[in-house]
Amino acid sequence: MARLRLAFMGTPDFSAPILDALIEAGHEIACVYCQPPRPAGRGMAEQKSPVHRLAEARGIEVRTPRRLRDPADQQAFADLKLDVAVVAAYGLILPQAILDAPRLGCLNVHASLLPRWRGAAPIQRAILAGDAETGVTIMQMEAGLDTGPMLLKEAVAIGPRINARELHDALSAMGARMIVQALEFAAHGALRPQVQPEEGVTYAAKLDKAEGRLDLTQDAATLDRQVRALTPWPGCWLEAANGERLKVLAAEPVPGSGAPGAILAGDLTVACGTGALRLLTVQRPGKGPVDGAAFLRGWPDRARLTA
Repeated sequence: MARLRLAFMGTPDFSAPILDALIEAGHEIACVYCQPPRPAGRGMAEQKSPVHRLAEARGIEVRTPRRLRDPADQQAFADLKLDVAVVAAYGLILPQAILDAPRLGCLNVHASLLPRWRGAAPIQRAILAGDAETGVTIMQMEAGLDTGPMLLKEAVAIGPRINARELHDALSAMGARMIVQALEFAAHGALRPQVQPEEGVTYAAKLDKAEGRLDLTQDAATLDRQVRALTPWPGCWLEAANGERLKVLAAEPVPGSGAPGAILAGDLTVACGTGALRLLTVQRPGKGPVDGAAFLRGWPDRARLTA
C-alpha cells in the first residue's frame, strides 16, 4: 500500500473512525485540523472534539484555527508539503489557497449519494425525506458547496426502523473504508473523476431545534421518520395540553385512528392525522426516560396527550 503524507480535517464523532483508519493504513498524518474546543456540559467548560482527542492520543499535531482565510494560516498549511488533505465534517469552508496546496488536492468524505443532499445534514435529511437508500461519496473538493467531481460512491439501504445514530455510524465506517481505497487509487493515478449531474441536486439544510416539534395532525409515517431522523439531536417533543413539553425518544407507527392526540391504548399509542404512533420511550422535564405505560401511570389526563 502506498504511503502518503496528508493532513486530516474533521471535527465530530463521524470523523474520528475515518482518521483512525488513515492512521492504521500507515499514512503519514502530518497534522490534524479541527474546530476549536467549545463550551459544553453543565459547567460549560471547554471540551475538545472527538477528532482532537483522538489525534492527541495518537501523538499527532492538532491545529484549531477559527478560520482559514488568514494568509499566515494558509502558508502554514502549504508548508506541510502534503500529498493530499482528507476532509470529513470539518466545519470550515476551505479557501482556494487551501484547496490548491496539496499535490493531489483535498478529498472529502461526504455522507450522501451526491448530488443528492449536498450540505450540512445529509444523514438526517435522507431519513426525513423517506429515501430508500443513501451512502458515501468520496469527492474531489472545489470552491462550491459539495459540487466537486465524484471519485468513489457506494450505496446502503435505509431500513424502515433505522435511526440517525445507527445510519451515522454505518456511514462513518463506510467512509473510513472508502477513503483508504481512494487514497490507494490516487497514489497510483487510478482515480476516474466523474462530474456531478445537474439533475437531482438537493440541499441538506442545517438542522434547527424547532424541527423537533411533533405535530400530531400529520400522518404517523411522517412523524416516525421525524423521530428517527432527529434523535438524538435536536430531539423530538410534543407540546402537551397542560403546556408541558414531553420528549419523545423512540416511537413506531401502528394501525389506529382517532382525533389527533387521543390516547388509544395503555402502551401510549396516540392517534395522528392518519394512523397512530406508539410512543415507546418518553421523558418529562426533570425526569428520566420511561416507557409509554409507565408514563401514563403518572399522567393526569389519560384520554388526551395534546390539545
